[in-house]
Amino acid sequence: MAQVGIVMGSDSDMPVMRKAAEILEELGISFDMRIISAHREPDEFFEYAKTAEERGYKVIIAGAGMAAHLPGMCAAIFPMPVIGIPMHTTSLGGRDSLYSIVQMPSGIPVATVAINGGANAGLLAAKILATSDEALLAKLKDYSKNLKEAVQKKDDKLQEVGYQNY
Repeated sequence: MAQVGIVMGSDSDMPVMRKAAEILEELGISFDMRIISAHREPDEFFEYAKTAEERGYKVIIAGAGMAAHLPGMCAAIFPMPVIGIPMHTTSLGGRDSLYSIVQMPSGIPVATVAINGGANAGLLAAKILATSDEALLAKLKDYSKNLKEAVQKKDDKLQEVGYQNY
């Protein structure tokens, strides 16, 4: 049974949503991924959101652009955490998506990451799950340690070769 549902409104969102999936995969978290448009196929969307809990989802990651209703509508139906990923758009650079996702009415929260923040959405879902999973928490601590080491290696290289040769 999948612990996380990843849903996007269009396949054009795949490059961003893939990053969330890759993080979950790296951390050993099971997930399902779907393309469902809240506007173009509302019946399918409602069925997805209404049955997410019984399918075992503990968190939904929903990516959407422009009007970006998918995350908020998931949060209106699904009783557990929803993480919204605002997509970059050509007309407004993703600000339209961001505002749509963060401006939820009282009582219907959606955790929101940066525009195109797929990796952080995956990490936030993992952190939510890690509150009741010691093994996952250890993996997240290792992940953070690896990030720190990667930055230190880059600085070591800079100190060795100088900025002109970096």
